[in-house]
Amino acid sequence: MSFVNYHTKEINCKIVYYGPGLGGKTTNIQYIYQKTNAGNKGQMITLNTENERTLFFDFLPLDLGEIRGFKTRFHLYTVPGQVFYEASRKLILRGVDGIVFVADSQVERMEANIESLLGLEKNLLDQGYDLSKIPLVMQWNKRDLPNIVPTEDLQYQLNKKKHTAFEAVATNGAGVFETLKQISKAVLLNIKGGLE
Repeated sequence: MSFVNYHTKEINCKIVYYGPGLGGKTTNIQYIYQKTNAGNKGQMITLNTENERTLFFDFLPLDLGEIRGFKTRFHLYTVPGQVFYEASRKLILRGVDGIVFVADSQVERMEANIESLLGLEKNLLDQGYDLSKIPLVMQWNKRDLPNIVPTEDLQYQLNKKKHTAFEAVATNGAGVFETLKQISKAVLLNIKGGLE
């Protein structure tokens, strides 16, 4: 679903950070934004709802190369985590090229993780997307907290398709750029496959 801008010679790709409320989606995006060179990123736009924010910004990575002479610009989005923002989540998923599912590793949040993952699949299906055809990376966030689910259990409960997964602590950046690099590469491979 990437958008090609022939005037600027850029391929625009949309990556959505999806997951339960307060799981670390916004923290991931903010960390990436803070650490990205000012000349390579657009302005961060925040849409505030009553209980949560949706963030968006775009950036032009330097080290991912070009596709047939076109630079790749990534647009990163978060979705509101709360279930009652279903319409917003569907809208943000429209035209998605890749998804990072940010799971909250805390034991008491496992049900919210499962519910969010099922919601993701349903929202994509409602729009005619097949989750198995969209690049997806799993992130097990909040690994620094004491009451966390073992990664094997997260894998078993949330990652039956064996997508690449990273442990993370988004507040200090651990695993954040590894996750972003993996989803970016997967999106580019998907686009290149479609161009050939």
